[in-house]
Amino acid sequence: MTAARLCGVNRKTSSYFFLRLREIIALELEVESEAMFGGEIEVDESYFGGRRKGRRGRGAGGKIPVFGLLKRGGKVYTKIIPNASSAILMPIMERRIAPDSIIYSDSWKGYNVLDVPAFKHFRIGTNIVNL
Repeated sequence: MTAARLCGVNRKTSSYFFLRLREIIALELEVESEAMFGGEIEVDESYFGGRRKGRRGRGAGGKIPVFGLLKRGGKVYTKIIPNASSAILMPIMERRIAPDSIIYSDSWKGYNVLDVPAFKHFRIGTNIVNL
């Protein structure tokens, strides 16, 4: 039996209720995760969405970009972002990562903005190591 039938409401009303409920849960989780991350932090961006048919290689067309922070041995923070540019990512990292933290990233050029005195930045998977 569906939730709409159980509650005696229209299916669209039930769908709207669950949408609002998910939004409230997301907002509460956002507020709860306001604490800054410190220590060793891994950062990365990823793209989620359906499979592209007939096209191979890199490309994120039609996919949703998500940015993530992982405190090694601890918490995870993810955020849906409009795009994975350094202009979008840096303010998130400044708000979420405590100064003097050690940040590990891949070699994507958008992470070049991390080469500042506030963070110790290491690149993983390349021969480049920045302090």
